[in-house]
Amino acid sequence: MRMADMGRVVFALAFVALGLLGVFSRDFASVWQPVSPDLPGHAFLAVLAGAVMTVGGAGLLWRRTLVPAAFVMMAYTLLWLLALHMPRVILAPMHEVTWGGCAEIVTLVAACGVLYASAAASGDTPYVAGLTGMRAVHVARVAFAVALPLIGLEHLVYAKETAGMVPAWLPYRLGWAYLTGIAHIAAGLAIALNMVPRLAATLEAWMMGGFTVLVWIPSVLATPSQRFVWTGLLISTVITAAGWIVAASYAEMPWFSFGRLRNRVSELATR
Repeated sequence: MRMADMGRVVFALAFVALGLLGVFSRDFASVWQPVSPDLPGHAFLAVLAGAVMTVGGAGLLWRRTLVPAAFVMMAYTLLWLLALHMPRVILAPMHEVTWGGCAEIVTLVAACGVLYASAAASGDTPYVAGLTGMRAVHVARVAFAVALPLIGLEHLVYAKETAGMVPAWLPYRLGWAYLTGIAHIAAGLAIALNMVPRLAATLEAWMMGGFTVLVWIPSVLATPSQRFVWTGLLISTVITAAGWIVAASYAEMPWFSFGRLRNRVSELATR
């Protein structure tokens, strides 16, 4: 299976599982979907949100339904971002944790954007020309790139808390917290500046996958009855898959491409 298809399949299955968890618990994804329990119709809306993720995620698995499913999931994750996370950033702009949470959802919006932009063609339903083609893919990549330094800063600002999530058997746990934070920032800058973007996006996806395997799977095994750890595992998985989707969008680009730097050198040479 190609990396692009593998990322899409894992992305889809993680959304299906996350949606089913919401439907059966009649609640939103804890922490990642900060909806007040006092909201009127809370349980109904949680089930509805879970159903959208389940059906939308399933639609991403098949080519025939990929375009409408990608469009729906792009709209859904964008609503998730704007309705649940942006207000928290506006109300507490000095709290990095709100920016980090916002950035995590941006990665999902970006991945859905890449899927839709890459698959949609005239004649498909729905078809929005401005959201298709390589220009739309580029916008999604930039959004993904901007999100990564915000996630990295969260690792640095809350280094002690991040270190607490590092497996106890790894030495220098605080050092790993700082290293991963710096790596997120470096990957985001490399993608944004179009300098070795394929390599940067791929390494970022591998690092995200490492968090899923080393942090969340052991947490689920240790406390399998806690919904929070299952939510954390599924969110981490879907973010990891989002990274693979973005990385796969660079498949036609050389691993060591310095596009923007090369353009700048050419400009200077012609002066």
